[in-house]
Amino acid sequence: MPSSKNQRTNAFIALHSAVFLWGFTAILGKLISYGSLYLVWHRMALTAAVYLLIPRVWKQLKSLSTKTMLQFAGIGLIVCAHWLTFYGSIKLGNSVSITLACLGSASFFAAIIEPTLLKKPYSSRDILMGLIVMLGIVLIYVSLPPQPAAQQGDVSYGYAIITGLFSAALAATFTTLNKKHIHTAPTLAISTLEMISGALFLSLVVLLMPNNGYQPFPSINLDALTALNLRSGAWDFVWIGLLAVVCTNLTFYLGTYALQQLSAFTANLTVNLEPIYGIVLGALIFHENKDLNLWFYLGTGVILSAIFTQAYLSAREK
Repeated sequence: MPSSKNQRTNAFIALHSAVFLWGFTAILGKLISYGSLYLVWHRMALTAAVYLLIPRVWKQLKSLSTKTMLQFAGIGLIVCAHWLTFYGSIKLGNSVSITLACLGSASFFAAIIEPTLLKKPYSSRDILMGLIVMLGIVLIYVSLPPQPAAQQGDVSYGYAIITGLFSAALAATFTTLNKKHIHTAPTLAISTLEMISGALFLSLVVLLMPNNGYQPFPSINLDALTALNLRSGAWDFVWIGLLAVVCTNLTFYLGTYALQQLSAFTANLTVNLEPIYGIVLGALIFHENKDLNLWFYLGTGVILSAIFTQAYLSAREK
């Protein structure tokens, strides 16, 4: 039997690995050549297919009532909308850093959405911290350089920020709803139902859309699999596989394992590192730091300081 200390160490490693991979999902979103609709469709469908290969998932699903299944299917549509806007923001701004910085505003939206949905009193402290986060978003917006005329038709920093904020609000919403109903079903069954509902909804959307740009499967070109073609579309099959199996199925297992050993505060504090990992990866892989100035990092620092301060004060209060 491993010692308690070894179990906690393994849990920390598992959780940090999961958070790192969550940050890497933004990188994969930028590497995948096609739009967010097909990207999210492929991700949710492949993730659901992998879950359905696990015998335990079928046993858990059979034990659920129709009402419970419909509840989580509905939440799955919100998860779907969150991913559509998350990757849509990356595509609009052609920037991982901007989208991940906007995702930090989820704490502001959670301070309003969670008490509303769970019928709890509002926390003036949480709302204040959320407003500080929004100040960081404003600093990020004013820090962005003017767009070159050649890019203005394809890249819009303003729309990227608006879409990123909407994505953060959706993230706060589905997290709150999952928290509200988490006791009604096993976590593996919850994740499976949410992936299936999103995949089915997007399948319907794709069928009703004109066939312009129809992409039932991610493309792959074995002859073009070189380091020079990472964003050309030749690697799309590889990227979507990593996004679904490694960054969704695997991270779900790692996160669940870690929560069995660590406190909720430790877990939440660690999850807040996701934007940092993503921004660092964006700088290393896409050299996005060349387009960002001191004001961007000041805004990001304001956001992260508010998030960590909020987590620390919440822990002391408890």
